[in-house]
Amino acid sequence: MPLTTTGELVGRAAADRRAVAAFNVITLEHVEAVIAGAESTGHPVVLQVSENAVKFRYGRLLPLARAAVAAAERARVPVALHLDHVQSDDLLRQAPAAGFSSVMYDAARLPYADNLAATRAAVDWAHAQGLWIEAELGRLGGKNGEPPLDAHAPGARTDPDEARAFVAASGVDALAVAVGSSHAMTTRTAALDHDLLKRLAAALDVPLVLHGSSGVPDGELAAAVTGGIAKVNVGTALNIAMTGAIRAFLAAHPEAVDSRTYLSVGREAMVRAVADLVRTVTGPAPATS
Repeated sequence: MPLTTTGELVGRAAADRRAVAAFNVITLEHVEAVIAGAESTGHPVVLQVSENAVKFRYGRLLPLARAAVAAAERARVPVALHLDHVQSDDLLRQAPAAGFSSVMYDAARLPYADNLAATRAAVDWAHAQGLWIEAELGRLGGKNGEPPLDAHAPGARTDPDEARAFVAASGVDALAVAVGSSHAMTTRTAALDHDLLKRLAAALDVPLVLHGSSGVPDGELAAAVTGGIAKVNVGTALNIAMTGAIRAFLAAHPEAVDSRTYLSVGREAMVRAVADLVRTVTGPAPATS
């Protein structure tokens, strides 16, 4: 089916008090696994390409983006394409022509005033191109090898009053909030601050996004969706599934040299991980007529 837009999927999820699952993809196997996993649940999904993934692909956005678009157009569920954690204005400006309907513009590393100014400029440009734009307020930690922030460290939480002012002044369409998760977690041990999430949901009139969801247990994720999260970002969980399956396969088959044998095993492990996470944040499959 044709590509849908992230804004449409997130808006519909927020109205239904559900969330849409958004998965970061690095290889074609990631793309195929996310779509197959979503198809098995009957729910829509967002494919996300991060700036770090673009750097991994020799700094070229189009090869992976065009593969994602081609796969999405053949999917049996709605699929949107999102450019994630963009810090480069040059990369931001490549988004529309590459098939992306949305961008997460990441200036959260900057002091508040600088974050706001950079995000406002990005929003003005993005909206003129018809792009839906997400931003982040409050550091999560875990990006680019930095250690995750302690749950009570300064900056590890998003302040509701500051978030309200930021959203109003920046014009963003969604806000990623720091409520206890961290990027790049390899264990599902994060405990979310649900009281803070409740206050953020009450303070803001845009959908809320949870980053670093790979480290959040199913029960915490489900509670976060009930509390107002409308988009759940997942990346590391797919890499854990893929790497673990490939490692086990090669240990059992040291003679294997055909990459298709172990990549297919890794891809199927990601399919299962995607399906489980989609069901957690979206609930039962939609009824069919």
